[in-house]
Amino acid sequence: MSRILVALALVWSLMAPTMAPGHALDPGYLELSALGDDRWRVTWRVPDVGGRAMPLEARLPATCSADAPPPLAFDGRAWTTGWIATCPGGLQGGRIEISGLERTNTDTLVRYELEPGQSQVRRLTASETGFAIPEAAGKLQIIGSYTGLGMTHILEGVDHLLFVFALLLLIRSGRALFWAVTAFTVAHSITLGLASFEVLRVPGPPVEAVIALSIVFLAYELSLPEGRRDPLTTRLPWLVSFGFGLIHGLGFAGALREIGLPQGDIPLALFAFNLGVELGQILFILVMLAIGYAVRWVYPTVRAQAARLTRVASYGIGSLAAFWVIDRISAF
Repeated sequence: MSRILVALALVWSLMAPTMAPGHALDPGYLELSALGDDRWRVTWRVPDVGGRAMPLEARLPATCSADAPPPLAFDGRAWTTGWIATCPGGLQGGRIEISGLERTNTDTLVRYELEPGQSQVRRLTASETGFAIPEAAGKLQIIGSYTGLGMTHILEGVDHLLFVFALLLLIRSGRALFWAVTAFTVAHSITLGLASFEVLRVPGPPVEAVIALSIVFLAYELSLPEGRRDPLTTRLPWLVSFGFGLIHGLGFAGALREIGLPQGDIPLALFAFNLGVELGQILFILVMLAIGYAVRWVYPTVRAQAARLTRVASYGIGSLAAFWVIDRISAF
């Protein structure tokens, strides 16, 4: 299987350094926390682009009034501000709009409470920059929002995709690849669930560093001739995938924790987010396989160069992942 995809390795290795480590561009985030008496605490978080806040503006329902919000302040990752808004009669029926979102390639997550402790989430994109607040979020709205959120997270997470790509290069047979990907799915579903319900608590920075280290491990195995690779990797790749999948699940949980889960529908939202992650992962694998078959059809001689190209690719993948490890440890 890896011989089909190996021609893509050099392209991926050259492209990856041009992408920001981890999740290149976090989504915008707007939160309206109900305080009672028609008052809401507003938190507005804007992505950073080149040291400046992305030109986005959060517009609340027309019935809401508030003092001018404080200037945005950089918190090391994004630009944030907050204020208190008064919305007589509540939020229902009002419209929330993110001005400027239509000119970007990112999205914005809106988390709001109609009543204290009853939160709902809506995902806005360049094609849907606003929405009218319903009386209460339905099941389909929760599924749609969190599934889209999961897909966005995995497809924008360069480190997670690079791990999956390394698996594609390392595993030769389609059957072994199926079980490895299945084990990865089961593993990160377990830790995602445990962390979301706060059964398991692990600080985010060490998790991100170990995720990068998992890619270094696979890159090292790729750099070795097949006869010298770790027997565990060659005979039981699903076990290796399962072990590292547990760590990646904690990374997914960290992103979901920042967004929040709707009270009363936590299992449904968690299922939808995990479904989105899997759909994005499957989409990525199918695209890589399709391109790999196309490369083999156009350049039949690529098989003869498989071992050499794999080794060169492993150096590119490993160097990028090693940089992430150092960068993330230094951020502890």
